[in-house]
Amino acid sequence: MKKFAYVGCRTTKERNARGKGIKVFDAESWGLIQTLGGLMNPSYLCFDRTGEYLYSIHGDFSEISSFKVSREDGTITFLNTTSTGGVNPVHLSVDKSNCWVFVANLQTGTVAVIPRNDDGTLGTLKELCTMPGKNEGDVSHPHQVMQDNTGRFLIVSCQGRKAGYGQVGVFRIDSTNGTLERTCLVRSREIAEPRHVAFHANNKYCYGVNEKDYSVTFYEFDQNNGTLTPKQILPTLPETYTGDGWASGIIMTHDSRHVIVSNRKHDSITSFAVNPDNGMLKFADCIKTGGGQPRFITLDAGNNILAANETTDSLTFFAVDDAGKFTPYGKPVETESPVCVIFS
Repeated sequence: MKKFAYVGCRTTKERNARGKGIKVFDAESWGLIQTLGGLMNPSYLCFDRTGEYLYSIHGDFSEISSFKVSREDGTITFLNTTSTGGVNPVHLSVDKSNCWVFVANLQTGTVAVIPRNDDGTLGTLKELCTMPGKNEGDVSHPHQVMQDNTGRFLIVSCQGRKAGYGQVGVFRIDSTNGTLERTCLVRSREIAEPRHVAFHANNKYCYGVNEKDYSVTFYEFDQNNGTLTPKQILPTLPETYTGDGWASGIIMTHDSRHVIVSNRKHDSITSFAVNPDNGMLKFADCIKTGGGQPRFITLDAGNNILAANETTDSLTFFAVDDAGKFTPYGKPVETESPVCVIFS
């Protein structure tokens, strides 16, 4: 079956962006198939559980949209848009029953639960789960709504900013009713600002990237009770680097042997080897991405790393060997203000 790549981007002048909309590429040749324009900051993307529908947030605004995916040529067709009940949605995911879409509203400190209809369209907001801050009326700022490998729990990484808490919360998902019940809350170091997490294949090890102190945290995850226990924190930048950093993305390789983190400002990716016996991490390698501000990283159709360089309008590619060492490969793909890539 032919594979396609879908690239989300920033489009607004407030973001100093040059994006033109969601782009669809042939995932092997990287030939451009479609640019669906007329969309405001279609930044983070995800598929439903069948891969027949695509969903996009509209960053800095208050909506998400749905699209039908063509199995034949990979093109997408707009279906509808619905409100997230908050401001600046930054991440979304679809639950295992394929009935609900979870959205992190960064600015207003809520997780939205939105029904997904059988025809792929989005319904009206079901509920908002508020991430409380330090005082009444204050909020913490969710940056990701990631599910564990079983799909039973939602992990919400939150930043504190001025009046909230840097924290990672875990919620039990009720797919029948579309509700969330908190089972765990782990506060981060004061300046860490948790951003995203990734899970080991065994679902017992969870790894979180912390944006502002450019670090990675290893948590043990109890998949029966939905609890996280922090065990280790390591810097994501080389020990000889004395400048500033701004960690961003985190992924686990398909074989779960390495955790990969992207670093803005330093404009690099870092690999950590995973000890399979206890989940602990060890620094393995760091390499420049060949572009500016790699906000997002993912695995391509194989087991290679793709970095989306937002400010220099490029996607760059890296192989990672058994020791966690990187090797650049292929030619950069030009695409404006990229901030997310997903593969069919």
